[in-house]
Amino acid sequence: MTRAYLSIGSNINPERYVHAAIAALSQRYGELIISPVYQNAAIGFEGDDFYNLVVGLDTDESAEQLAASCREIETEQGRTREAQRFSARTLDIDLLTLGTIIREDVPILPRDEILKYAFALKPLADVAPDERHPTDGRRYADIWAAFSGPSDLQPVAVDFSTDLAL
Repeated sequence: MTRAYLSIGSNINPERYVHAAIAALSQRYGELIISPVYQNAAIGFEGDDFYNLVVGLDTDESAEQLAASCREIETEQGRTREAQRFSARTLDIDLLTLGTIIREDVPILPRDEILKYAFALKPLADVAPDERHPTDGRRYADIWAAFSGPSDLQPVAVDFSTDLAL
C-alpha cells in the first residue's frame, strides 16, 4: 500500500460537496487522514469562495487508477468538464502525491499546485508536516513556513464524522 494525498475543493454548495467527497473516498479506501478545511477566494476567475482540504489514504492503485476514481466521484457529484480550466465546480479532487512517485505524464506527480498555492500546501502541511516533497526534498511544514505566495485561507469548522465508513 502506498500513501496518496488528494486535494479536494468546491465552490458550488461547498459544504455539501466536500462531505460527499469524504463519504465516497471513505467508502472506497477506508480510513482517511483529513486536514482542516479552509475557505479561500477563487483563483484565476471571479466566483464564489472555495472550500479546500487535503485527504491522505493508503492504496494499491496506480496513479491512473486513483485519478480515474477521483474523476468518477467528481462526475457522480455533478461535476461538468468545462473547456475553461478555471471555473466554478461542484467538486474537484486532484491527486497531489502517490508515495515518492515522480511522473511527467498525466497524472503529473507530484502536482505542481503543492508549491504554487496555499490552498494545496497548507492542508498538506497540516496532515503530513514531516513528509518530504518528492522532487523539492523539503518537509511540507518547512515549505509552508517559507511560503511567500498569496494566502487568504480562513479555517472552516466542518465535522466529517458522519461521512466516514465504519
